[in-house]
Amino acid sequence: MLENIGINAKKAARALANATSAQKDQALLLIADAIEQSASEITAANGKDMEAGRQKGMSSSLLDRLMLDESRIKAIAESVRDVVKLNDPVGRILSDELRPNGLRLVKVAVPIGVIAVIYEARPNVTADSAVLCLKSGNAVILRGGKEAINSNIAIACAMRSALEKSSLPADCIQLVTDTTHESSNELMHMNEYVDVLIPRGSKRLIDAVVQNSTVPVIQTGSGVCHIYVDKDADIDMAADIIFNAKTSRPSVCNAAECMLIHRDIAAKALPVIAAKLKEKNTQIRGDAEVMKIIGDMAVPADESDWGREYGDYIMAAKIVGSIDEAIEHVYRYSTGHSECIVTNNDDAAEKYMNSVDAAAVYHNASTRFTDGGEFGLGAEIGISTQKLHARGPLGLNELTSMKFKIYGSGQIR
Repeated sequence: MLENIGINAKKAARALANATSAQKDQALLLIADAIEQSASEITAANGKDMEAGRQKGMSSSLLDRLMLDESRIKAIAESVRDVVKLNDPVGRILSDELRPNGLRLVKVAVPIGVIAVIYEARPNVTADSAVLCLKSGNAVILRGGKEAINSNIAIACAMRSALEKSSLPADCIQLVTDTTHESSNELMHMNEYVDVLIPRGSKRLIDAVVQNSTVPVIQTGSGVCHIYVDKDADIDMAADIIFNAKTSRPSVCNAAECMLIHRDIAAKALPVIAAKLKEKNTQIRGDAEVMKIIGDMAVPADESDWGREYGDYIMAAKIVGSIDEAIEHVYRYSTGHSECIVTNNDDAAEKYMNSVDAAAVYHNASTRFTDGGEFGLGAEIGISTQKLHARGPLGLNELTSMKFKIYGSGQIR
């Protein structure tokens, strides 16, 4: 069913491999303009998705992820222009070595080839993934979820119409419009055409792709992110960081889901933090010690609350007796996405940051900064929580592979 898409993607990838930076940047600028010029069509399509989501009882936080208005569409277009400003990752010399036999070995960055992305109800991923793949010389096959299908089609049509005005093939960007399980499963087994598959969405989606795909996968992670408030923390700072990390956009993967509070500071810190979270009607699910301190501002937690990605205005809370206990809790329940310690003790901060195993570890800053744009990558195709090939925000450099170019003068072995 998707074979023609795969064939076309392979052809487009060959053309992209030889595209100049100027050609790619011109295509991206045309895409940015087309997205802005198609704002009314995109918002109309998004309105259909939003209405369908409401009728299905989609939560407010998920509806927020789905929603596109003119300001968000303009932001998408601007992020495309930001990618244009970035250096082309293709052709970077990674090493250059002259061997004793006279051979010159040059390791260079090259496109991966064809990248497939399976994702859920975030239509901005359609544009982010496409432009990053194009800039890094990769053809992309996009397979979004049914919740955003109308929005995705509108955005993809705008981008493909822009490519038709460029020197690059429109099939650099292709969208799978079949949102059935069968299309997703087929894409996971297109080894002949797809070089790597990137899932982006819920833990259920990511686990399904990792477990079933025969195509190599870059695993992006669900975000069970913790904030540990150390005994030497500034309480007001801790409250502000937790409030931002939980409530600014609770549905995203870099939102915090659990706070760990040192016992020595808990009686003073918890009421301040709870009062701050109450501003956004955030439910705190606390262990027995938390309930003793702020029982009227929390509900009891159970084992299922540790390691849970709520994606909503809910936050788990636990009292710990030491930094070591906090680290052990994070080791057990973290998904390896983003972790934070709030403390004025630099030694404690270094211990925590060196010990915690995550793609991003923060000292006195919100986990919400784990983002390609915030890291200066322009945009990102996801946050990798694995350790091979790439880790953290997947920007342009992470969407390349490498090859050796060997220059000789007649050497034989």
